[in-house]
Amino acid sequence: MARSTFVYVSYIRTTPEKLWSALTDPEFMKQYWFGVHGESRWTAGSPWKLVAGDGQVLDAGEIVEADPPRRLVIRWQNLAKPELNAEGPSLCTMELEPVGRAVKLSITHSIEREPSKLIGAVAGGWPKVIANLKSLLETGAITLDEPYPVASATAARGATTDPQADERARFTSRS
Repeated sequence: MARSTFVYVSYIRTTPEKLWSALTDPEFMKQYWFGVHGESRWTAGSPWKLVAGDGQVLDAGEIVEADPPRRLVIRWQNLAKPELNAEGPSLCTMELEPVGRAVKLSITHSIEREPSKLIGAVAGGWPKVIANLKSLLETGAITLDEPYPVASATAARGATTDPQADERARFTSRS
């Protein structure tokens, strides 16, 4: 079966324990994930959901593997958009590896289908979320206030824009 995969790697100046906490603490998540937070016991087999600030459950699934502070694997199903939900569950693997004074955070998000609109969507989202996470841990402030800011030059021209047009990232496809 064909597979679509998005991989994102970032080096964050922190400890594995602090990064694990940032990835699993709902109140801390809200600060860097645009008001969204995850809810789970963060143990293998426990339910997981991603909840918007208004209480809407955007995504849900199950913790497949949890090895604090090294590895977290989530079976991830989009609930908010019918076209993404129709693709079925994906798998999101987060690996934390100490590297000197930093932690290498590797996120691999994949689904057993090609092509995948879900992978296209997460390819636009993960870089923004992780940019905010990195900045918050390293400086105490986030980088982006909005997940889809309108470029000031485009706004000045009065043009409309597709908020995801410039957010499409490459992803690999494997058979």
